[in-house]
Amino acid sequence: MCLDRVEKNYADRVAVEWKSFLLRPYAEEKDLDAFRHYTQSWSKPAGQEGGGRFRPWSTDEAPPSHSVPPNVAVKAAARQGAFGRYHLALMDAYFYDNRNVTAVDTILDVARAGELDMERFQTDLADPALVEAVAADHNEAVARGVTGVPAVVAGDGFMIPGSQEERVYGDVIERMLAKGLV
Repeated sequence: MCLDRVEKNYADRVAVEWKSFLLRPYAEEKDLDAFRHYTQSWSKPAGQEGGGRFRPWSTDEAPPSHSVPPNVAVKAAARQGAFGRYHLALMDAYFYDNRNVTAVDTILDVARAGELDMERFQTDLADPALVEAVAADHNEAVARGVTGVPAVVAGDGFMIPGSQEERVYGDVIERMLAKGLV
């Protein structure tokens, strides 16, 4: 993933903090055929070097109904120090394996495969504080003008919207470092 490399390249000078943004904050069933058509748009990020694995939806599994469950699950994994590993595995389950990441079975399967402490993970999934943290992240993003993902907010507010190549992030970081803004 491109941002992982950026984080490694600037680890001594820049902190990367991942936050939740709810593309679909409320549960709403999606038409499978319309969703399959929508996933054809995944070809753009799939074409970027190191951009992850993408495959248009090819399973008969229902599309995810909303964004809250996977965002809570990522925060639960973070409590075990497994944010990055779990986040990438969940993204892969969605974008490549075409699994419904709002389904509890999928969320737990990804955690098991990532060798998380399952008892702790399930306890954390049920913690209302994580739902509140997801909502707080989302509300902060909306207040900053974020309307979609990915969105990178650099420094105190410079926003880089959409999926970008690694050099775009690097150029912004270098300019901000030169000006003492980060």
